[in-house]
Amino acid sequence: MPVNPRFSRVVAVLLSPIVLPQARRAKRVIPRLPDAAQPWRGAVAGNDPLSILVLGDSTAAGVGADTQEDALPGNLARTLSSEWERGVRWQAMGENGATTQDIILRYLEDATRAQYDVIFLTVGANDALKLRSRGAFRRDLRRILRRLRSVSPKALILVSSMPGFAQFSALPNPLRWVLHLHAQSLETAARSFLRSEPGVIMSPPAPEYTPGFFADDRFHPSASGYRDWVEFALTDAKLIRGS
Repeated sequence: MPVNPRFSRVVAVLLSPIVLPQARRAKRVIPRLPDAAQPWRGAVAGNDPLSILVLGDSTAAGVGADTQEDALPGNLARTLSSEWERGVRWQAMGENGATTQDIILRYLEDATRAQYDVIFLTVGANDALKLRSRGAFRRDLRRILRRLRSVSPKALILVSSMPGFAQFSALPNPLRWVLHLHAQSLETAARSFLRSEPGVIMSPPAPEYTPGFFADDRFHPSASGYRDWVEFALTDAKLIRGS
């Protein structure tokens, strides 16, 4: 019988004698890959350059790729430059393991020192991993968005969808299933209020990951995974641009 994602934390508690040992073991055996090498800023040549910020967790830090040019920021910049026929100046901020609360405490001040044309907010995975409540996640996400909007009132803000935890072979079941269920719960909570946020687009739900999507840890995207991710994440943004 399907389980309502709203009860994901109840399910996690009921299965805690199994999933807690699985989570501890996964933390020990999954390799901890480094952040992408510096610099965490760059440019794509062209007229009337867009200013882009990538803010968030390990995917903002480029974990799984050698450089940020090969990770989310570089792929995002090149794709938008090509689609919109403009130059790009990009910057990345964030850290491996960051929740929405961590972003508020450690990065939001720096992220609001300048205006941006496009902001890609990649958060939620660690809120799911830490089983944060729907209310806490929604509250923190709203606070981040309102602060970003106050400084960049005309920015297109893209919010990442949750990872497809059901496809994470590095995680055993039922841990994988519990995380997938809770990620669905948080994503549903986010989408419910993002619909009323002007200029904010949440990426479509994660598609079936392609072979080669994952890095060596089978947890973070590889360079080719970041390319795939940018392609599906920008689907709605491209439609809006072309409308």
